[in-house]
Amino acid sequence: MSSAGKYTCTEYREEMVLLGLKRRIADPALPEKEKQVLKERISQLEQEMGMD
Repeated sequence: MSSAGKYTCTEYREEMVLLGLKRRIADPALPEKEKQVLKERISQLEQEMGMD
């Protein structure tokens, strides 16, 4: 979240994207190659959001 305490639309969108990726990665039918791509994207998003 921003240091000013305001919760922006951009932050909300980032959280929803992250949630969607985490839901997709939980799918047992998802190929391992795609899971790896999703893990990398999740990691990247978490770093951008300061969650790492």
